[in-house]
Amino acid sequence: MTFTLDDAIRIATEAHDGQTDKSGQPYITHPLRVMDNVEGEHHKMAAVLHDVIEDTAVSAADLAAAGCPGAVLDAVVALSREPDEHQEEYLTRVVADPIALVVKRADIADNASPARIDQLDPATRARLRIKYDNALRFLDTAVTKLSSH
Repeated sequence: MTFTLDDAIRIATEAHDGQTDKSGQPYITHPLRVMDNVEGEHHKMAAVLHDVIEDTAVSAADLAAAGCPGAVLDAVVALSREPDEHQEEYLTRVVADPIALVVKRADIADNASPARIDQLDPATRARLRIKYDNALRFLDTAVTKLSSH
């Protein structure tokens, strides 16, 4: 049996059931928007699954047992920040995986979109804008360094 995008959507929807984002909306709407903003089946699978390991009870082993393709699983693991992991370590791992890098950029774009960020209180909005700007700057710098070698 082949793992499909529908399988990834089902797993993410079940895993995020009952979760809400910072503005009180169903959390699954975020991974679905990220998925809609990337191209290619593996990229879309990784996008919709990008927060399941980090934010739900689903593990990498669960995804592997469900038949998740290796490239998708690798990207989802790269996108899953470990507790107490420094941002630089996390983003370095993301940059090393081509699918994860594309998904992370789409994730940041969705998180930083005016439609989402403007719903937050001013202090949170300011903190997150700095966080996302720093993350994009790190990704850009790391990619430039990689491509110059």
